Amino acid sequence: MRIFILAMIVAMSGLPCAAQTVPTAGQIAEYEGLFAAAYSDDAAAIAALIADGADPNVRNARGRTPAHVAAFASHEAALEALAAGGADLNLLDGERYDVVTIAAVANDPKMVSAALCLGNRPDLITSVYDGTALIAAAHLGHAEVVRRLIDAGAPLDHVNNLGWTALIEAVILGDGGPNHQATVRALVEAGADRSIGDRRGVTPLEHAKARGYDEMVRILEGE
Repeated sequence: MRIFILAMIVAMSGLPCAAQTVPTAGQIAEYEGLFAAAYSDDAAAIAALIADGADPNVRNARGRTPAHVAAFASHEAALEALAAGGADLNLLDGERYDVVTIAAVANDPKMVSAALCLGNRPDLITSVYDGTALIAAAHLGHAEVVRRLIDAGAPLDHVNNLGWTALIEAVILGDGGPNHQATVRALVEAGADRSIGDRRGVTPLEHAKARGYDEMVRILEGE
């Protein structure tokens, strides 16, 4: 339902409607070389291929690198081997996602932390919405991912091209339940600016009140 609401809002805004798409079975079947090794989490094969001259930042038809494939497959050993061989985890794929944002959307805290430790920046502008990994995680209520991104220094108050911050997305695209409540609490406790409104000037608190999200209201009011 939240994805449908976002699609409707984006359609009315005139912005392109696109979301992160995982590799299909057909695409996976076509993987060769580093892509196949990344998908199968074969760190030894990755090291050998790179030693033989394979480009760790090679892209496939979707603009994805082996590191992106490793992130989608949740393979930390492959990601580490790729990074050791010179892979740039900050590259964006054809949908404008980096490794850490792929992991954030997948609700994969361990991969998020691994990518950050390997040099993936938490402040990259990603997706067609000019957002961040933090905004993507907040939208989906991935509270543990949100906490790890905050600890890594992700920008709390970035405004995407929909006019929304992570805090606003957690409220208006969330379901008001425990995961989104925990997300809002993490952002507020980290110092996210509660006064930043949407394009109409409506603040997160006002959105929470309008939706009857009483626990979010208490959090946003500082109780």
